[in-house]
Amino acid sequence: MPLTLASERTKHQPSVKLGRILVVEDEGLIAETIALALKDEGYDVVTATDGRAALEIVHQLKELESNGGSGVTSTLPHQLWGRSLDLIILDLMLPYINGLDLCRLIRREGMTVPILMLSAKGSETDRVVGLEVGADDYLTKPFGIRELVARCRALLRRYQQFQVQPEQPSLKYQDIALYPQECRITVRGAAVNFSPKEFKILELFMSYPRRVWSREQLLERIWGPDFIGDSKTVDVHIRWLREKLEVDPSSPIYLVTVRGFGYRFG
Repeated sequence: MPLTLASERTKHQPSVKLGRILVVEDEGLIAETIALALKDEGYDVVTATDGRAALEIVHQLKELESNGGSGVTSTLPHQLWGRSLDLIILDLMLPYINGLDLCRLIRREGMTVPILMLSAKGSETDRVVGLEVGADDYLTKPFGIRELVARCRALLRRYQQFQVQPEQPSLKYQDIALYPQECRITVRGAAVNFSPKEFKILELFMSYPRRVWSREQLLERIWGPDFIGDSKTVDVHIRWLREKLEVDPSSPIYLVTVRGFGYRFG
C-alpha cells in the first residue's frame, strides 16, 4: 500500500491533542505525508530534516526538563514549549547523524521516549540492529500510512500504561531490587538504567520468580496483543537485561533459558 494515498487520511481536525510527536525524515514528501496524517489524528507534530537538528531538539528538551521548564530556548519549535515528546519517528538514513547513531545518542541521554524507526532496509539483521540500539518498533518502507498511525497509537498506549502504574511494593531477589513507584532498579547496590520495556520485563519476572515464560507470553504481556513483529524482539531484550544484571552474561544465573520453553528468573 503506497505511503501517499490521500484516502487513508481522516478529514477532520480533532480539537483535543493526543500527544507530541517528532518526525525525523529528510525526504520532504514522506515527512509531510506523515505529519499531515498524524495531525489529522489529533497529534502535535514537529519535524526535523536531519539528525543534527533532531539531536538539538532533544538536547533543548532535556535542558528544559532539568531547569524545571524555565528558560525556553528561542530555536525550540513552539509546539514543544513547556512540553516533552511522547514519540519519535526516526528514519534510518539521515544527513549528518544517521538514525542508528541518533537513537543511541537519545538513549545515552537517558530519554525513554518511544522510538519508531523507519527504513528501506527490511532484512532481519537490520531490524534486530535497530532494536538493539534502542528503537521500540521498526517499520520498513514502503508502508501504508494507516499502519504507521496504528503503530504510533500502540506505542503511545503501551508507554502511557507504563507511566501510570498502580502502587506496588518493591521487589527484591538476592542482590537485585526493583522499585516500581520510582522506576528504579539497583543491582549489587548500584543504580542501573533500564528502558521502559526492560523495566517491565524484569518486573514481570521478579513478580513470578522461577515461572517459565514463553516468548509468545512475554510478547502478549509486555508488547500487547497488537504488537506487529516477531519473537526475536524478546531475545534481544533478554540479552540486554543479562548484560545489566549478570556478572557473566554468557553464564546467566538470574535470567535462565529453559530450552524448548522460554525464560525464567531465578
